[in-house]
Amino acid sequence: MGYVSDNLNLLSDIARCIAMQFGENCEVVLHDLTLPYNKTIVAIWNGHVTGRKVGDGGTNAGLEILKGSVAPNDQYGYINTTPNGKILRSSSKYFRDEYGKVNGSMCINLDITDLVKCEKTLSVLLQEPGGQTERAKEFFVGNIDELLEQMMQEAVLATGKDIKRLTKEEKVAIVQMLDQKGFFLIKKSAEKLAHHLGLSRYSIYNYLNEANANGEEA
Repeated sequence: MGYVSDNLNLLSDIARCIAMQFGENCEVVLHDLTLPYNKTIVAIWNGHVTGRKVGDGGTNAGLEILKGSVAPNDQYGYINTTPNGKILRSSSKYFRDEYGKVNGSMCINLDITDLVKCEKTLSVLLQEPGGQTERAKEFFVGNIDELLEQMMQEAVLATGKDIKRLTKEEKVAIVQMLDQKGFFLIKKSAEKLAHHLGLSRYSIYNYLNEANANGEEA
Protein backbone atom coordinates (compact mmCIF):
# COMPACT_ATOMS: atom_id res chain seq x y z
CA MET A 1 0.00 0.00 0.00
CA GLY A 2 1.12 3.56 -0.65
CA TYR A 3 0.83 6.88 1.18
CA VAL A 4 -2.06 8.08 -0.98
CA SER A 5 -4.14 4.91 -0.62
CA ASP A 6 -3.44 4.79 3.13
CA ASN A 7 -4.51 8.41 3.60
CA LEU A 8 -7.00 8.79 0.77
CA ASN A 9 -9.85 10.23 2.88
CA LEU A 10 -7.66 12.92 4.48
CA LEU A 11 -5.93 13.86 1.23
CA SER A 12 -9.29 13.95 -0.56
CA ASP A 13 -10.66 16.38 2.02
CA ILE A 14 -7.62 18.64 1.59
CA ALA A 15 -7.76 18.47 -2.20
CA ARG A 16 -11.50 19.23 -2.22
CA CYS A 17 -10.90 22.21 0.08
CA ILE A 18 -8.31 23.64 -2.34
CA ALA A 19 -10.57 23.10 -5.34
CA MET A 20 -13.53 24.76 -3.62
CA GLN A 21 -11.38 27.69 -2.51
CA PHE A 22 -10.14 28.57 -6.00
CA GLY A 23 -13.20 27.55 -8.00
CA GLU A 24 -13.89 25.70 -11.19
CA ASN A 25 -10.64 26.75 -12.89
CA CYS A 26 -8.58 24.92 -10.27
CA GLU A 27 -7.93 21.25 -10.87
CA VAL A 28 -6.62 19.17 -7.97
CA VAL A 29 -5.37 15.63 -8.65
CA LEU A 30 -4.29 12.78 -6.41
CA HIS A 31 -1.90 10.25 -7.97
CA ASP A 32 -1.19 6.85 -6.45
CA LEU A 33 2.16 6.01 -8.02
CA THR A 34 2.09 2.43 -6.73
CA LEU A 35 -0.52 1.73 -9.41
CA PRO A 36 0.25 1.10 -13.09
CA TYR A 37 1.21 4.46 -14.57
CA ASN A 38 -1.66 4.50 -17.04
CA LYS A 39 -4.19 4.71 -14.19
CA THR A 40 -2.52 6.61 -11.32
CA ILE A 41 -5.33 9.15 -10.82
CA VAL A 42 -7.42 7.98 -7.86
CA ALA A 43 -9.24 11.28 -7.21
CA ILE A 44 -9.68 14.50 -9.15
CA TRP A 45 -11.63 17.75 -8.85
CA ASN A 46 -12.43 20.02 -11.81
CA GLY A 47 -10.91 17.55 -14.23
CA HIS A 48 -12.27 19.57 -17.16
CA VAL A 49 -9.23 21.85 -16.79
CA THR A 50 -6.98 19.20 -18.33
CA GLY A 51 -9.67 16.82 -19.58
CA ARG A 52 -8.73 13.99 -17.19
CA LYS A 53 -10.71 11.71 -14.91
CA VAL A 54 -10.27 9.04 -12.25
CA GLY A 55 -8.47 6.05 -13.78
CA ASP A 56 -6.35 8.12 -16.16
CA GLY A 57 -2.55 8.23 -15.97
CA GLY A 58 0.10 10.74 -14.94
CA THR A 59 2.26 13.11 -16.93
CA ASN A 60 5.80 12.88 -18.27
CA ALA A 61 7.02 14.76 -15.20
CA GLY A 62 5.91 11.90 -12.97
CA LEU A 63 7.56 9.39 -15.25
CA GLU A 64 10.88 11.18 -15.00
CA ILE A 65 10.67 11.14 -11.22
CA LEU A 66 9.81 7.45 -11.10
CA LYS A 67 12.67 6.77 -13.49
CA GLY A 68 15.05 8.68 -11.25
CA SER A 69 16.25 11.03 -13.98
CA VAL A 70 14.75 14.02 -12.11
CA ALA A 71 15.02 14.69 -8.38
CA PRO A 72 11.63 14.26 -6.66
CA ASN A 73 11.52 17.79 -5.26
CA ASP A 74 8.22 19.52 -4.57
CA GLN A 75 7.53 22.27 -7.09
CA TYR A 76 5.35 25.33 -6.63
CA GLY A 77 3.92 27.90 -9.03
CA TYR A 78 5.48 26.72 -12.28
CA ILE A 79 3.82 27.45 -15.62
CA ASN A 80 2.40 24.70 -17.81
CA THR A 81 0.38 24.60 -21.02
CA THR A 82 -2.18 22.03 -22.17
CA PRO A 83 -2.38 20.66 -25.72
CA ASN A 84 -5.41 22.86 -26.41
CA GLY A 85 -3.56 26.02 -25.36
CA LYS A 86 -4.64 26.58 -21.76
CA ILE A 87 -2.06 28.25 -19.54
CA LEU A 88 -1.73 26.65 -16.12
CA ARG A 89 0.02 27.68 -12.94
CA SER A 90 0.87 24.40 -11.27
CA SER A 91 2.23 22.98 -8.05
CA SER A 92 3.19 19.39 -7.22
CA LYS A 93 3.62 17.81 -3.80
CA TYR A 94 5.23 14.35 -3.65
CA PHE A 95 4.66 11.73 -0.98
CA ARG A 96 7.29 9.17 0.02
CA ASP A 97 7.37 5.82 1.75
CA GLU A 98 9.49 5.01 4.79
CA TYR A 99 12.50 4.49 2.54
CA GLY A 100 12.18 7.87 0.85
CA LYS A 101 10.83 6.51 -2.42
CA VAL A 102 8.10 8.58 -4.10
CA ASN A 103 4.81 6.69 -4.19
CA GLY A 104 2.20 9.40 -4.63
CA SER A 105 1.54 13.04 -5.36
CA MET A 106 -0.97 15.86 -5.18
CA CYS A 107 -0.99 18.22 -8.15
CA ILE A 108 -2.75 21.58 -8.44
CA ASN A 109 -3.36 23.09 -11.88
CA LEU A 110 -4.92 26.55 -11.93
CA ASP A 111 -6.14 27.71 -15.33
CA ILE A 112 -4.85 31.29 -15.65
CA THR A 113 -5.51 31.68 -19.38
CA ASP A 114 -8.11 34.43 -18.92
CA LEU A 115 -5.92 36.19 -16.33
CA VAL A 116 -3.01 36.26 -18.77
CA LYS A 117 -5.27 37.79 -21.41
CA CYS A 118 -6.42 40.42 -18.92
CA GLU A 119 -2.82 41.15 -17.97
CA LYS A 120 -1.91 41.79 -21.60
CA THR A 121 -4.91 44.07 -22.06
CA LEU A 122 -4.08 46.02 -18.90
CA SER A 123 -0.45 46.28 -19.96
CA VAL A 124 -1.50 47.96 -23.19
CA LEU A 125 -3.91 50.31 -21.43
CA LEU A 126 -1.38 51.30 -18.74
CA GLN A 127 1.58 51.75 -21.07
CA GLU A 128 2.95 55.28 -21.10
CA PRO A 129 2.60 57.15 -24.45
CA GLY A 130 5.71 57.05 -26.59
CA GLY A 131 7.30 54.44 -24.38
CA GLN A 132 7.70 56.94 -21.53
CA THR A 133 8.45 55.15 -18.29
CA GLU A 134 8.90 58.03 -15.86
CA ARG A 135 5.63 59.28 -14.48
CA ALA A 136 4.86 62.92 -13.91
CA LYS A 137 4.46 63.85 -10.26
CA GLU A 138 1.13 65.61 -10.20
CA PHE A 139 -0.64 66.35 -6.94
CA PHE A 140 -4.41 65.91 -6.85
CA VAL A 141 -5.67 67.60 -3.70
CA GLY A 142 -8.90 68.94 -2.30
CA ASN A 143 -7.81 72.52 -1.63
CA ILE A 144 -4.97 74.94 -2.29
CA ASP A 145 -3.49 74.65 1.20
CA GLU A 146 -2.98 70.94 0.63
CA LEU A 147 -1.29 71.72 -2.67
CA LEU A 148 1.13 74.15 -1.01
CA GLU A 149 1.88 71.60 1.69
CA GLN A 150 2.65 68.93 -0.89
CA MET A 151 4.91 71.26 -2.86
CA MET A 152 6.84 72.29 0.25
CA GLN A 153 7.32 68.70 1.37
CA GLU A 154 8.50 67.71 -2.09
CA ALA A 155 11.01 70.57 -2.21
CA VAL A 156 12.48 69.64 1.17
CA LEU A 157 12.58 65.97 0.20
CA ALA A 158 14.62 66.87 -2.88
CA THR A 159 17.47 68.07 -0.64
CA GLY A 160 17.79 64.63 0.91
CA LYS A 161 18.08 66.12 4.37
CA ASP A 162 15.94 66.56 7.45
CA ILE A 163 14.23 69.95 7.48
CA LYS A 164 15.94 70.86 10.79
CA ARG A 165 19.39 70.32 9.26
CA LEU A 166 18.98 72.50 6.18
CA THR A 167 21.67 75.10 5.55
CA LYS A 168 20.94 78.61 4.33
CA GLU A 169 22.09 77.64 0.83
CA GLU A 170 19.71 74.71 0.77
CA LYS A 171 16.84 76.89 1.92
CA VAL A 172 17.65 79.36 -0.85
CA ALA A 173 17.60 76.45 -3.31
CA ILE A 174 14.18 75.38 -1.97
CA VAL A 175 12.83 78.90 -2.46
CA GLN A 176 14.22 78.97 -5.99
CA MET A 177 12.74 75.57 -6.83
CA LEU A 178 9.32 76.55 -5.55
CA ASP A 179 9.47 79.85 -7.37
CA GLN A 180 10.16 78.02 -10.62
CA LYS A 181 7.12 75.84 -9.97
CA GLY A 182 4.85 78.86 -9.50
CA PHE A 183 4.53 78.40 -5.76
CA PHE A 184 4.60 82.12 -5.00
CA LEU A 185 1.75 82.84 -7.39
CA ILE A 186 -0.55 81.63 -4.64
CA LYS A 187 -1.66 84.17 -2.05
CA LYS A 188 0.05 83.91 1.36
CA SER A 189 2.39 81.20 0.08
CA ALA A 190 5.42 83.05 1.46
CA GLU A 191 3.95 83.03 4.97
CA LYS A 192 3.26 79.30 4.75
CA LEU A 193 6.78 78.54 3.53
CA ALA A 194 8.27 80.71 6.27
CA HIS A 195 6.37 78.73 8.88
CA HIS A 196 7.35 75.45 7.25
CA LEU A 197 11.07 76.30 7.23
CA GLY A 198 11.07 78.07 10.57
CA LEU A 199 11.91 81.44 9.03
CA SER A 200 10.38 84.90 8.91
CA ARG A 201 8.45 86.08 5.89
CA TYR A 202 11.15 88.73 5.49
CA SER A 203 13.78 86.00 5.18
CA ILE A 204 11.75 84.23 2.52
CA TYR A 205 11.61 87.39 0.40
CA ASN A 206 15.35 87.92 0.89
CA TYR A 207 16.03 84.33 -0.17
CA LEU A 208 13.77 84.82 -3.15
CA ASN A 209 15.69 87.94 -4.21
CA GLU A 210 18.97 86.10 -3.66
CA ALA A 211 17.78 83.17 -5.73
CA ASN A 212 16.67 85.47 -8.55
CA ALA A 213 20.00 87.28 -8.43
CA ASN A 214 21.89 84.01 -8.66
CA GLY A 215 19.72 83.03 -11.58
CA GLU A 216 20.47 86.22 -13.44
CA GLU A 217 24.21 85.80 -12.86
CA ALA A 218 24.07 82.28 -14.22
